[in-house]
Amino acid sequence: MVSAAARKTKLKMWNMDFITPAAALPVLFGCVGIFSLFKLLQCMRTKTHLLNAVVVITGANSGLGRECAKVFYDAGAKLVLCGRNKESLEELITELTASQANKVQTHRPYVVAFDLTDFGAIAAAASKILQCFGHVDVLINNAGISYRGTIVDTTIDVDKTVMETNYFGPVALTKVFCLQVETGGLNPALLPDMITRRQGHIVAISSIQGRISIPFRSAYAASKHATQAFFDCLRAEMEQYEILVTVISPGYIHTNLSLNALTANGSRYGVMDTTTAQGRSPVEVAQDVLNAVRRKKKDVILADLLPSLAIYLRTLAPGLFFRLMASRARKEQKSKNS
Repeated sequence: MVSAAARKTKLKMWNMDFITPAAALPVLFGCVGIFSLFKLLQCMRTKTHLLNAVVVITGANSGLGRECAKVFYDAGAKLVLCGRNKESLEELITELTASQANKVQTHRPYVVAFDLTDFGAIAAAASKILQCFGHVDVLINNAGISYRGTIVDTTIDVDKTVMETNYFGPVALTKVFCLQVETGGLNPALLPDMITRRQGHIVAISSIQGRISIPFRSAYAASKHATQAFFDCLRAEMEQYEILVTVISPGYIHTNLSLNALTANGSRYGVMDTTTAQGRSPVEVAQDVLNAVRRKKKDVILADLLPSLAIYLRTLAPGLFFRLMASRARKEQKSKNS
């Protein structure tokens, strides 16, 4: 007499005989097809995410900001380009609108020229930015300045200038209320307007030095650490309003950042560092920024293997990291003195 358990086992084995390779292939192909369709729809959605979106880019005069303007313009965004030099921004607009290679409908950008270190001008600039298209969908805080020098030789004025440009300026532009000229009252500016609309995306272009600090970059690293912390806090606080916050931390980029860096006494550094010269193309990094915004990423590191590993080393083996940085400081100081 065959037991009930044995009959069940035999029945399972009998059913398995019917799951042949030939029968499994259509199921497998069907699953692959559904997954491919899902990925295709997801890709199409991300590509149209920025179509007609109002995107504000600071530091659009040159370098990464200029390249970001190009890729977001090609994506069909409505741009508001910000920087100190109005003529340079107008030249960029001429370059953008002269292109015939656009695959989507494009829009003529606006220009709002102002200095991020002039806090009195930021409120007026925010008002002008809102007047361009009526609202802002994406704010890319890209403008910044670098620094080279020893801590003991650096004046407090230099520390303040770097912090004002890299930290206080972007923070002020993000959350400032703008002055209404007609009534003298305050109108919601960029972030307050996003909260009211329950829609928006704020992007901070930080640096790998916002995660780790290297010698002779104290003011710059401090400003980027502050940037990382502020926008991490902002991300948590804005989630309830459905506002996205992305912090992007690139490594070295081949731009004029080191040439225009401040030194300990406030003068222009004027040297293209080897690491900067060997850095990634700003064209590539701008595309990475575009993809990060499209995919709504929260935190992005765009660095080579060694800097990326250094972040983990700083956390997991801080003693070793500190010894390596001290060794680097001694070597750089010896090189400068020789």
